Amino acid sequence: MRKTRLVTSVLVAALACTPLAFAQTAGHAWHGHHGMAMGGHLYDKLGLSDAQRAQIKQITQQDFAQAKPQMQNLRQARQAYESATPGSADYQTAASNLAEAEADAARTRATNRAGLRAQIYQLLTPTQRTQLADIKAQRVARMQQWKQFQQQNPLPTSATQPAQ
Repeated sequence: MRKTRLVTSVLVAALACTPLAFAQTAGHAWHGHHGMAMGGHLYDKLGLSDAQRAQIKQITQQDFAQAKPQMQNLRQARQAYESATPGSADYQTAASNLAEAEADAARTRATNRAGLRAQIYQLLTPTQRTQLADIKAQRVARMQQWKQFQQQNPLPTSATQPAQ
C-alpha cells in the first residue's frame, strides 16, 4: 500500500516538476536536483534527443532567471513580516504586503509554468507527444485505482481520530 502511494506520488511530482528538470545549473543545486531526479526519468521515457534536452535546459534557465527578482521580493516580504512585532502597525502592514506578494507570486508561478510547459511541449515530436499523453493517462488511471482502494479500505477509526 505504501509502495503504491509512493509510486503514485513520485509520478505526480514528476509531471508537475518536469519543467524544472534542468534547473540545477541555474544556481540552486537543491532546486535542480529534485527536478533532475524526477523530470529526467520522464525525459528518458520520452527518449528526448540531446538537442531537445539542451533546449529544455535553456528554456528552464531563462524562466528561472525571470522569476528570480519576484522570488527575492517575496523573500524580503517574508523577512519583513517575521521581523515585525505582533500587534504593531508595522506588523499589520507587513502581513498585508506579504499576502499581496504571495498572491502575486502564485499567479505568476502558475502562468509561467503554463507557458513553460507549452514551450517544452512544442519541442516534442508527435510520437513523444503521444507517449506523454499515454503516461499521463496511465497516471490518472493509477490515481483512480488508488482512490477506489482507499474508499474500499478505509483506515481504522482510531488512526483517523486525534488522540485525546
